[in-house]
Amino acid sequence: MKKTLQLSPEQQKDAIAELQHYFEQERDEELTDLAGMLLLDFITEKIGPMFYNKGISDAQRFMGERVEDLYALILKESTGRR
Repeated sequence: MKKTLQLSPEQQKDAIAELQHYFEQERDEELTDLAGMLLLDFITEKIGPMFYNKGISDAQRFMGERVEDLYALILKESTGRR
């Protein structure tokens, strides 16, 4: 089952405003609310999962490193090394 990124209405509004600002500043184009919504839908459906999965992967790696650090401390304490 493919899960798409879900944004709250406020997050959607803010994201569309950011897209509109980008298009105006960088491309000198006006992005209508509808075009912004369609672009945001595309990004959240097609690109969002890549960023989400990368974030999960990074968090798993970070937590794994912290668990290894904790294990090393426990091992050090149990062997009496300081």
